Amino acid sequence: MSTTVNADSTKPVRSTNTFAVPPLASGKRSGKTVNFNLKLGVSQTQFFKGVNTATLGINQSYLGPVLRAKRGDKVRITVENQIGVGSTLHWHGMMLPASMDGGPHQEIKNGESWVSEYEIKQEASTLWYHSHQMHQTGAQVYYGLAGLFILDDDDSHQLGLPHEYGVDDIPCTIQDRRFKRDGNLSYIDSMHDRMMGMEGNTILVNGVVTPVLKAQRSLLRLRLHNGSNARTYQLAFSDERSFQVIASDGGFLAAPVTVKSLRLAVGERIEVLVDVSDRKVVQLQSQQSSGGGMMRMMSGGSEPFTVMTIDAKQVKESAHTIPKTLRAMKAIPDPKDAIKTRQFDLQMGMGMMGGGFRINGKSMDISRIDFEVKRNSTEIWEVRNDSPMAHPFHVHNVQFHILDRNGKKPTQIESGLKDTVLVQRGEVVRIIMTFPEYSDSKIPYMYHCHILEHEDQGMMGQFVVV
Repeated sequence: MSTTVNADSTKPVRSTNTFAVPPLASGKRSGKTVNFNLKLGVSQTQFFKGVNTATLGINQSYLGPVLRAKRGDKVRITVENQIGVGSTLHWHGMMLPASMDGGPHQEIKNGESWVSEYEIKQEASTLWYHSHQMHQTGAQVYYGLAGLFILDDDDSHQLGLPHEYGVDDIPCTIQDRRFKRDGNLSYIDSMHDRMMGMEGNTILVNGVVTPVLKAQRSLLRLRLHNGSNARTYQLAFSDERSFQVIASDGGFLAAPVTVKSLRLAVGERIEVLVDVSDRKVVQLQSQQSSGGGMMRMMSGGSEPFTVMTIDAKQVKESAHTIPKTLRAMKAIPDPKDAIKTRQFDLQMGMGMMGGGFRINGKSMDISRIDFEVKRNSTEIWEVRNDSPMAHPFHVHNVQFHILDRNGKKPTQIESGLKDTVLVQRGEVVRIIMTFPEYSDSKIPYMYHCHILEHEDQGMMGQFVVV
């Protein structure tokens, strides 16, 4: 059996598993339309040699292919559901009509298909897709219903960045999972798992346990994606080397930001450049096991653990260098242009009395629309966290800017377009967004905590664009 790295272990363990680059689906092109076919299925995966684990997958045994399309393309995605129960596929970070969003209102019954069709109208970025089935999102994503969606545009290839898929431009979906003795996945064993969100003690990257990436080029572009259910990562290299952040959820930053460590909450994506021309073997580690608050500290797990290893002994010199600038970012909307400011209080009840997971005192009700917004309008949302732990807050159909955290400007890493923001315990985060032109008075978009167990238990609401 392969060596696993225990996220709660204090001893570094060397992994022997080979890094897997997800298959790339570029679709079948017909003029401006790109056609994709995705099949949700029940399968088995060998995370450990010779041990079969029951999983869900999309066109494969676990997780899905990386979809790729370009600004200006019209995509037509046919999703067939063969998992035995209802499901959905939500295009996380995409601006699109509500009926194509893949949220809980677009359920695909077992044995049926659904077609999502829309035009790509946003800049180059790393988005993702995942099940958003009502009350079942956590379990379905945990067992494998997720994948990345890369968007390109005409300008992005002019930036001189590494762009050879799987060679120097490498997707990395990071997940933590818990396995039973028989090799099967263990999902929600306790009240703690429900309250805190499901965390595992084995780290997977693209479905492989703590893999080793044999680097081929001296400059690597890693598209880091937190595909976990609940865990926040604080990522850094074992030798404390610096690296450059070039993009966040919604696209490129204005210029690379040099860091030694970065935080990646559930649902977030960050693109980084890592120089491995020293030909060393280095671990990408998480310096702590999870997101903030007293609750997390009580559950322990503060030692660093390995996410993946980069073996750069055989690298060839890269044709690319780290650019000085990337691209001018979209101007942050002027707060004076906001026609409304809304408040969102994230709340969770504790102990025997509970009180559940709520936003503004309300638990999710699929038949209740919480409010409506005007298309093409600008709003400020104030997200307040009165609960004992951090929550990543996600809004469908928009890319927003962070105005401030407790009155302080965001860091350079958070200066770009975002669709998910981690709100710490006791924090108020103000975000500003302009809603796209799509409108639908009947079908809503979601806003919710992206800890999937919290979303499933009610920390979610709905709005329509009119």
